[in-house]
Amino acid sequence: MTPEAFRTVYGTVQPLDWLCLAPHPDDAEIGAGGTLIRLSREGRAVGVLELSRGERGTQGTPQEREAECVAAARIMGLAWRGQLGLPDGSLADTPEGAAALAKVLRAVRPRVLVVPHHLDRHPDHFGTYHLAKRALHLAALRKAEVSGEPHRVSRVLLYQGNADIRANLLVDVGAVLPEWEAAIRAHVSQFSGAYISETVTPEIVERRKGRLTYWGTLVRVRYAEAFETEEPLLVDPAGL
Repeated sequence: MTPEAFRTVYGTVQPLDWLCLAPHPDDAEIGAGGTLIRLSREGRAVGVLELSRGERGTQGTPQEREAECVAAARIMGLAWRGQLGLPDGSLADTPEGAAALAKVLRAVRPRVLVVPHHLDRHPDHFGTYHLAKRALHLAALRKAEVSGEPHRVSRVLLYQGNADIRANLLVDVGAVLPEWEAAIRAHVSQFSGAYISETVTPEIVERRKGRLTYWGTLVRVRYAEAFETEEPLLVDPAGL
């Protein structure tokens, strides 16, 4: 598969309110799943784009992981889920990868883009961040050699993966916690079944839930998902 040949694995290509970039299958669910589910419940068009198929992962095959992505998409109520097909383990800021991602941004035209934090210890995660930066620039340039009409994303949010972040935006996800957990568990090859002992599954979910509890404590809710924005947020004081 060439980098230009992004494809749909669930739903239909359409303008999205929010698009989450996932270096590998399951990253979106773990890092931003609660928020994506809540938005979907509220009638927003939400999508996820996997940049790689996770083909170098220890557990599961690319085919199994794609089927799990479809199952999770149904649980989350996604409008669209796509696959870019870049090489797992080599996600980085390259002209070819950025052009491929810019093509997707022009096709689904998200208002908000959610990407992994650049401080993440996983090379593919911080590689995705830097790749997204270049793609955002290309997608907005009228003279860029990218198919589709130019598109400028209104807001970029960074989600927490494997590193601490200085969160300045928290989302209450308490009402959708069962669906969030179910979406993670849909990735059976990674968190249960023949590959990993069943006893590991609660540990993975509970560790992630601990983060949600911590962030929720700061804003007096039970569970909250954390994001970081690199640009100031304009707030209507009447809503405070």
